Amino acid sequence: MVVGVTVGSVFAAERRQMILEMVRANGAVSLRELARVVQTSEVTVRRDVRALEAEGLLDRRHGGAVLPGGFTRESGFPQRALAATAEKTAIAEFAAGLVREGEAIVVGAGTTTQELARRLARVPGLTVVTNSLLVAQALAHANRVEVVMTGGTLRGSNYALVGSGAEQSLLGLRVSRAFLSGSGLTADRGLSTSNMLAASVDRALVRAASDVVVLADHTKLGAETAFQTVPTDSITQLVTDQPPPECERAGMELEALANQGVRISVVGPCATGGGKPGAERAGEPSRRGETPVPPPRGGGHPGLGAPPALGQRMSDLAPSRRR
Repeated sequence: MVVGVTVGSVFAAERRQMILEMVRANGAVSLRELARVVQTSEVTVRRDVRALEAEGLLDRRHGGAVLPGGFTRESGFPQRALAATAEKTAIAEFAAGLVREGEAIVVGAGTTTQELARRLARVPGLTVVTNSLLVAQALAHANRVEVVMTGGTLRGSNYALVGSGAEQSLLGLRVSRAFLSGSGLTADRGLSTSNMLAASVDRALVRAASDVVVLADHTKLGAETAFQTVPTDSITQLVTDQPPPECERAGMELEALANQGVRISVVGPCATGGGKPGAERAGEPSRRGETPVPPPRGGGHPGLGAPPALGQRMSDLAPSRRR
């Protein structure tokens, strides 16, 4: 009996530590999501949350748990959708030009990948596997594109399917490319996100693809969040926008990523008068007056260059990939 009590106490301590880490990483987590991750009942999780609240480590709120003093968490979808909209549009336009007719790809959840999906409708014979309801919705009326959705549980904050159902549905899948976004990107850790379940599905998407293309505007460069999704040495190409001069860290991260073998494609702002946004030419000043990006120094990855219709790459900085 004493041994049983001791083991039970250890399990409870580990479970509560997992709950605390999830709340710290996400700011607010529902009891249902907590129960699913720690693999126990909501009744047990509710008891754990009460114990942690008594210690002042978190607060209970409306069927969930939050950090003490409020709802500190990732921005809601409406806020994310309104951030850096011109940059995301240019990134998505360039990324769509990388996709070939008849190709099979995976597209992760996010506001930038949603913009990409809107442009993929024009690619005939395309197969898109996604866990994002918004990506699927953007392609719902594209007659020449086949959309395959994962299983899983809906995460309402970004309209994505997550959990073991989503991951299991990706087993055995093999496609040419994965297009992913995230909450942060650094040369040290690669791409990361603030939600553990979302990160796990993104890792499954990466495992299904031969090449990984990350779509991230300059506000993500240098930002670190809790859960790694794609390590730097697994990123084939980064499509981003030109960081403004005051964002020194973003510029440093681009250089560091290139030095680690990531092919960098920096796109320009949306063209006026209905033209397509394209990449700036290497070594030339951008149309917004930023410092020119250095000219190409290495070979990069064959087959992933921008098509002529989108203009030349601004930068192909990657030396040989370390594998």
